[in-house]
Amino acid sequence: MKSITIKSVRSPFILRFAVLIFLLVLAGIGAVPGYWTGNWSWATLPQVTNLKEIRELRQTGLELPGWKTIEQKTVVIGGHQWSVQQIEQDNSKPIGLLLLPQSDHKSQPQVEWMDIDGLVKWQTDSYTKVQFEVEKSLSDKSAGTPKPTTPSAKVEARFFRAWTQRRTVAVLQWYAWSGGGNPAPSHWFFADQLAQLRRNRVPWVGVCLQIPIEPLGDIEASRPFAESLGKIVQSALMQVI
Repeated sequence: MKSITIKSVRSPFILRFAVLIFLLVLAGIGAVPGYWTGNWSWATLPQVTNLKEIRELRQTGLELPGWKTIEQKTVVIGGHQWSVQQIEQDNSKPIGLLLLPQSDHKSQPQVEWMDIDGLVKWQTDSYTKVQFEVEKSLSDKSAGTPKPTTPSAKVEARFFRAWTQRRTVAVLQWYAWSGGGNPAPSHWFFADQLAQLRRNRVPWVGVCLQIPIEPLGDIEASRPFAESLGKIVQSALMQVI
């Protein structure tokens, strides 16, 4: 019994130590070139090369294949400028698509979901997750021919039911970037830190889909549709970010 206790105590310590060593090695890999050249990676933050295109989403919204935009405007939510877009397909009920594009080179995902909660003042429950993968097609611009294969972006979004006196919606929320997506800002943060070691950045866009459902209806019935639409939105954003 004593040996089992010692093993259970040591295992988490060994795991933490291994993670620490791994992070120090990554930091060292990024710092050594800067040491010899005098250009420290933390002295100047790498720029987001396509920031202009990302910002334009506030005014233009996002074009989705097979979907029609019936209204789009810029709305300030929690001090940030969101694109608020109403989309429809085959005269179905309009779906709300809210996008928060990265505003500058230093901006990070923070408490945007709380900002929406405070604005709409809806009640929520049935929190769960939706996971999906999206392939990013690459093209050889010099030759004008598509390259065969593509890395896939793994996305995890939070999925829940929300309602006011006027309507009930199934909500899908995540921060999207070219290599994936997650509703927790920490996932983007670690991806961006790793990119900075290579003097790159990971641009991001906050996404909030609001899909109308029956009053206090079961959101599980909307899961396949929400996942399908989430893939379309992520794929369209990956052409920009």
